[in-house]
Amino acid sequence: MAVAALHREQPLPALRATEGSQEPVAVLCRLFALGRAVPAPEVDRALPRTGSGGLVDLRLAVEDEHGLVAACDLRPYATDEDRWWVVSDRSEMATGGPLPVDHVLGIGGASTTLASWTPRPRVERALDVGTGSGVQVLHLAGHAAYLVATDTSARALEFARFTLALNGIDADLRRGSLLEPVAGEQFDLVVSNPPFVVTPRRPGVPLYEYRDGGRAGDALVAGLVRDLAAHLRPGGIGQLLANWELGPGEGWTDRVAAWFEGAGLDAWVVQREEQDVADYAETWIRDGGHQPGTPEFDALYAAWLDDFAERGVDRLGFGVVTVQRPLTGREPWTDLTDVRTPVASPMGPAVLAGLAARTWLAEHDDDTLLDTPWQVAPDVTEERVGVPGGVDPQVIQVRQGGGLRRTVRLDTLGAGLVGACDGELTARQLCAGLAVLTEQEPGTIHTAVLPTLRDLVRDGLLR
Repeated sequence: MAVAALHREQPLPALRATEGSQEPVAVLCRLFALGRAVPAPEVDRALPRTGSGGLVDLRLAVEDEHGLVAACDLRPYATDEDRWWVVSDRSEMATGGPLPVDHVLGIGGASTTLASWTPRPRVERALDVGTGSGVQVLHLAGHAAYLVATDTSARALEFARFTLALNGIDADLRRGSLLEPVAGEQFDLVVSNPPFVVTPRRPGVPLYEYRDGGRAGDALVAGLVRDLAAHLRPGGIGQLLANWELGPGEGWTDRVAAWFEGAGLDAWVVQREEQDVADYAETWIRDGGHQPGTPEFDALYAAWLDDFAERGVDRLGFGVVTVQRPLTGREPWTDLTDVRTPVASPMGPAVLAGLAARTWLAEHDDDTLLDTPWQVAPDVTEERVGVPGGVDPQVIQVRQGGGLRRTVRLDTLGAGLVGACDGELTARQLCAGLAVLTEQEPGTIHTAVLPTLRDLVRDGLLR
């Protein structure tokens, strides 16, 4: 219960759970995670080798009249396979006030989202653009031989250097904006949780380094996407998060598709959320530690709404962008889809499989698709819905258990095709059987089922 409350930025249950306890984990949670002053003798008992004096010498804590106060946020971070430590600035929950503009973010929702969606093939060279406290580098270290990370903030790089040292990881950390520090270099995998937050360029509006890259609107992400092509080896993958602005009646696919025109990259973009401008402004003003109901919050709120109104923006999209540099000179493919429902976690394996499936489809024609035997993926189930007592179902759909967890409604021919996909017969042979059953020409069946076949192969319902 206390952990769930912390995710809602409510520390009281955690304070109550740890209050009065001399257990080392309780003492350290109060000191580092909750930002409370802890008497020096309690720290000495919790850390008998380092002691309170050692924490001060290491600049991990400072002394005041109430005891020791943490100078940073230090916390464990883990996956099923790895356990790490991450060091960052203290959150507004710990400091009790708005964040400074040079704040270095720790483990947040965006960083865990990016980590979940990143494919993890074994690669030689990997790059983290806008590394912050180094969270993505921790993940990359498990499957990349050489690691490079960039950030515009010297302070962020110091935190990243500390985080990596604590975990015994070596990386080449470089200061500079986005891809500038790696000019002329190429990588097999590039990941980025870029400073994508759309922030008004107005007096009195703080520009936080960790979320604002110095460009208006969504220009930063659009430019980063286009620039990635020069830094990806053939077959290389880029994985990043993004925001995009939308005007009244503007479709998000039109806006985002324009980013990739002439870029020479395969592009797969999944929109995960849309917010109206008021909701968006509230989210990011609170993110900076400003509380609703205060004059400061209201002034910032007005500045954001005025900026969006003047520029004709009424909502913003958020999503995950995956790009790939083709291995050959073929035409790049683009796939833009809207998925607001929960997806598998981690998504990385499904992203890697989705890239392979989309690439295969781009490189093979309809005849090859029909001449291939397909098999229903093991995580796919079928649902049939009908009225009580009815002979035939009114709705037939297949549901994917992993990946994007798609639900696809099928017509009679599509259901017949999918139901027979056991990996033995080709799609063409199955269509021939359907033609006999329905007394139609095989060509008519081909035309009817090919869009469904491509759709199911693309997202891994058929393999």
